[in-house]
Amino acid sequence: MKVAILSESPADEAAIRILVDGILGRQTELINLPMLRTRNWVSVFQILPAVLYHLHYETDAEALVVVVDSDNTAVHTPSHDQPDGAEEECRLCRLRGKVFQFQKRFTPAAGRAQIKTAIGLAVPAIEAWFRCGVDPQITEAALIQKMGAPIREVKNRLKLDVYGIKRASLELKTRRGTEEAERLAQNIDELESLFPNGFGSLARDVRKW
Repeated sequence: MKVAILSESPADEAAIRILVDGILGRQTELINLPMLRTRNWVSVFQILPAVLYHLHYETDAEALVVVVDSDNTAVHTPSHDQPDGAEEECRLCRLRGKVFQFQKRFTPAAGRAQIKTAIGLAVPAIEAWFRCGVDPQITEAALIQKMGAPIREVKNRLKLDVYGIKRASLELKTRRGTEEAERLAQNIDELESLFPNGFGSLARDVRKW
């Protein structure tokens, strides 16, 4: 299956691809996106329409995966999946809405089905996923309880635990993220169980493909 990955850094994308392969139970073929500048949540949200357009009309990609950090914003919950339940402060809901808004405008490309999508939300950051199964205190529910604390402190602690330093190089982030994703891919059920909303939403989307 030909899949493109969009996230907040190339390091995150390398890890996410491994996790997606773990969900599917088979290896995907990566479709590279045009060279993008350093990204954050805002830029991912802004460039998503252009990415969808590029994949639909200029590639043979079958699916797009988008994952962003929640930081200190609303956490996705099952109630958001109900009709008219989308939450404006939830980044996952906003990404879903933007995908729907722009895909309905696209004209059918010859011989092409609509690009499938899967969206995940890492609470509060993807490094929390990397600690799953290593630190029993790191779960989505436990991290939600810490949302009142300064989010920078929580994220810095996670980065320190994963990378050994707070400001890791892209090379180090890619290496450590890949190592942890390979471990997690062997037990996707545990990651989905401990992060049922943010990662669980991604896994459920992927399984619908």
